[in-house]
Amino acid sequence: MSKEKKAQIIEALQVELSNCTIGILTDYRGLSNAGITELRRKVQGVGGTYKVVKNTLARFAAERAERPELAASFEGPVAIAFGHADIVQMAKVVADHVRSSGTTVSIKAGFLPERMLTAEDVNSLARLPSREVLLTRVVSGMKSPIWGLVGVLASPLRGLSGVLQARIEQLEGAQNG
Repeated sequence: MSKEKKAQIIEALQVELSNCTIGILTDYRGLSNAGITELRRKVQGVGGTYKVVKNTLARFAAERAERPELAASFEGPVAIAFGHADIVQMAKVVADHVRSSGTTVSIKAGFLPERMLTAEDVNSLARLPSREVLLTRVVSGMKSPIWGLVGVLASPLRGLSGVLQARIEQLEGAQNG
């Protein structure tokens, strides 16, 4: 590989490392080309990319992206799933594929813009509900006390309305009788 080609690869990796919302490093041993292609399609389906990387070039890119803690993770065969949207969805896609592949493929580590993740951290992210489900839970949690307050405030008015209605019926009964 020429120096120019290596420089282009390092530059592209540096941009990906700097701009992604999540990166998940996997050991892709045991995956066939068809398996890698399948995982690539799944990752693209949630707005990401999956790239097999050369460790030396990836280390240079990590250093240039000011991610020196990431450089130590490039040992053995490594591929990176770069996510640019929902971090939970990306973690779910990769973790589900690793679980269902039936091979020795594994999650090595991960990273967010502000910190490194262990393989267990990535799996924990994968177990979280989706963003939409979490937002629904928050909104319903906020709505519940408001409805309770409305019920408490409306209760005296309902009581007063009931008393007035009973008095009206009593007066009508006295006039008819």
